[in-house]
Parts: sequence; structure tokens; C-alpha cells
Amino acid sequence: MKDKVCILGVPFSKLTLEQTTSLLDEHIMDAQGGMFHLITANPEITLASQTDEQLREIIGSADLIVPDGIGIVMAARRQGEPIPERVTGYDLLLSLLAQGNERGWSFYFLGTDELTSVQAVEQITLRYPQVKIAGRHHGFFTLEEESDIITDIRQAKPEVLILAMGAPYSDKWLYKNKEELRGVKVVFGVGGSLDVISGKVKLAPAIWKKLNLEWAHRLLFSPVAKGQKSRWRRQSALPKFVFRTMIRK
Repeated sequence: MKDKVCILGVPFSKLTLEQTTSLLDEHIMDAQGGMFHLITANPEITLASQTDEQLREIIGSADLIVPDGIGIVMAARRQGEPIPERVTGYDLLLSLLAQGNERGWSFYFLGTDELTSVQAVEQITLRYPQVKIAGRHHGFFTLEEESDIITDIRQAKPEVLILAMGAPYSDKWLYKNKEELRGVKVVFGVGGSLDVISGKVKLAPAIWKKLNLEWAHRLLFSPVAKGQKSRWRRQSALPKFVFRTMIRK
């Protein structure tokens, strides 16, 4: 398709952030629209999909996959099918919150730790007062608690469900519970975006973003949650991704 480019078997959208937001806006405002599952995929997730059969299945069933990483943009350029810009989970979340503030949409936030979740929602309420908070819950719940959380989301019927449990866990969790959450209009994972909104993690300075070095800023300055891989270990996927895409070309 002209609006997509396939990188290591993953069909990435060529839509800009503005176009992606407009697409989601149209879907939310369509009363007949079902659940729209968007995945924000970076080189690490793309590489993981090569050996993770379930992840490939999830990617294949998603409605849209956006390029959350400069490595994806560079790989597309090498293939001669350029992507205009990155569409990160953080930027897309802010864009949808701004749109939701105008439309009066409701959001449910699931993930990160309890304190960060509370502080992030407080900040969102201050910045986007017309956004309705349908609910929130931290991401360190047990299997016994999971059914109550799903029931809470179903009863809240948010237009947008935001998952902040890390990738690919967020997408795998949704895939497992997709049938029970059909009332949600749009759902996607945002990684550590709530940590940034809450103030727990500082956003990379403009110069780092301009040089496409946000990954380096996170590597050097962002804390890693208990139970997660170290950032140094995760970044080891980058040279592997570059090698794979160059060989494939």
C-alpha cells in the first residue's frame, strides 16, 4: 500500500502525527466504529517480532503501526520509501489529549506505578480540563485483580484507553483481553509517557530531539523500573536492527 512501508515484515504507517490524529478523531466520532488498536513500534519491537510468534500475530491484527523511533525512519529511507516523521507514543498521546479537550473525550489510564499514575492524571486534568477521566489504575496488578480492572474499563466505556505497561507487554495484554474491551474506541501503548507527564522523568531537551538523540538521553538519564531490562541491554537491539535492515535491502 502507498501509505505504508514494510520493514522486516512490519507494515509501518507513512502518516504524519497530524494525519494520524485526524484518522483517530474520525474513528472516535464514528458511532459505528469498533476498537482501533494502534501500535507504536520502535526498532527493538520490530526486531523482537522476528522471533516472537505471538508478537507477529498481534502486529498482523493491529489497525495501524506507527514509527516510534528514528531507526525506523532511517530504514524506510534506505529502502527508498521515506516516512515523513516519527510518530511517538508520547507525541500522539499529547495530540489526542489536545483533541479530546476540544471534543470532551474520556480517557482511561492503565499502567506505571501508583504514585506516577496519580500525578500524571493530576497534570492531565490541569492541562486538559475538558478531558474526562474515565478511570485509572497502576500497572502492577495481580491476575486476581485483573478481572476487576477489565470490568472497571468496560463500565467506564472510555473513548481512549492508554496502556503504560511497557512494550510489548501492553499490546500482549490487550490482545489477550481484546474481546472483553470491545467498547473502547481507541487503544495504544505509550511506554514511559506517563512518567514524563507526571514529572518523574524529564523530557529530552530540544537540542537532543533535533539531533534525534532522545534515545541517548533516556539511556543516560531516565530511571529503569524494577523488573524491566536495563536500557543498555535494550539498546543493544539497535545495531542488530540496522544490520538486519541493511542485509534485507
